[in-house]
Amino acid sequence: MNVKPLSDRVLVLPNPAEEKTAGGLIIPDTAKEKPLAGKVVAVGPGTSEIKMEVKVGDEVLYGKYAGTEIHIDGKDYLIMKQQDILAII
Repeated sequence: MNVKPLSDRVLVLPNPAEEKTAGGLIIPDTAKEKPLAGKVVAVGPGTSEIKMEVKVGDEVLYGKYAGTEIHIDGKDYLIMKQQDILAII
């Protein structure tokens, strides 16, 4: 992949959405919720004011409406600012 985020941005590969409920019911595509966790794939260099605290390979939690969805090489990614990340798991 040739994507290098700029500034304090992070490229995240979201975890797959749940296919079944705990009771075994299959969830249709229209009712699936967006995953709120994923794996960091690329990290920008940061800025003079913002030090990058996440690194490639970190599992992170982010807000429901965080980031912008992008499609690269047949996969869906999110690109977001580091401040949109809530926690490192």
